[in-house]
Amino acid sequence: MEALRTDPTSRDNWNRQHQLRGRLATKEWKGSALEQWEYEITSGGRVRYLISAETSTVVMVYASTRHPKDTE
Repeated sequence: MEALRTDPTSRDNWNRQHQLRGRLATKEWKGSALEQWEYEITSGGRVRYLISAETSTVVMVYASTRHPKDTE
């Protein structure tokens, strides 16, 4: 997960790391709408995280070995 720590908004490997789209593109966190990104760990495993540019913080909000159903 070094990629999330060093460059959480990297677009170098779009297939593996990207901001979600549509209604999932942002998520409310402590009163702010933050960008929601996803990192593909395995063919099904995903980690979702929020990015706060204001505080330079990455907040993990989802981790699973299965593909989330809300993107189907």
